[in-house]
Amino acid sequence: MANLSVPRIIGHRGARATSPENTLAGIRQAKREGADWVEFDVKLTSDGHAILMHDTTVDRTTDGRGEVRLMSLAEIGKLDAGIKKGPGLRGEKVPTLAEALALMAELDMGFNLEIKACPGREAETAKIAFADVARHWPQERPVPVISSFKREALMAAREAAPHLPLGYLAEKLPADWMAEMTRLGCRTVHPCWNGLTRLQIADARAAGYPVLVWTVNDPARARELMAWGVDSLITDSPSAIATAIA
Repeated sequence: MANLSVPRIIGHRGARATSPENTLAGIRQAKREGADWVEFDVKLTSDGHAILMHDTTVDRTTDGRGEVRLMSLAEIGKLDAGIKKGPGLRGEKVPTLAEALALMAELDMGFNLEIKACPGREAETAKIAFADVARHWPQERPVPVISSFKREALMAAREAAPHLPLGYLAEKLPADWMAEMTRLGCRTVHPCWNGLTRLQIADARAAGYPVLVWTVNDPARARELMAWGVDSLITDSPSAIATAIA
């Protein structure tokens, strides 16, 4: 099993507050704001290419319309993923996972890849995404963390890339979260900041699980969480949160 080290600040979908999410521009902005890692979402196109995309449709984040699972890479490549964030970002494209990996290696960054599979494509998404990681992510680079809300995706990820650490992603931690982490073979826990308790963080740390909390944009809450002992804050505003906890 690979060694695991996570940074204090992780840019959420890049630097979502100021840049188009899940884009190369967002990754560059996160780097400029001091983030050592970014978190991003991966889905598959209709023809089986891994791309960075959160929603089931392209409607919210691009100038197009339609379901991702029904669109080819060529069709998605024609979309503008920057215009809705401002005219100065016009022309930004939806990147492939391979393109994002190449940029992060160039920028000396690490990442948390969330498998955001379309329903029924959990295993396929995991296998294709990890083939890209194996092909394009240099072995000397930081070991990434793979997370998902979908338990089927985590099980497929464990099979496809047993050497990569898995992250247990949850809106709120259930009473049996530690047992489920053990069952799934997860090594990090990724709870939402809302409803997270100091005791849960203490339990996680006592068990040796790094805690990566999302999506933390309030400076006061960021300081409180760090005082409680969390390892990483996943944020839309890397520079603001880094300043808050400095």
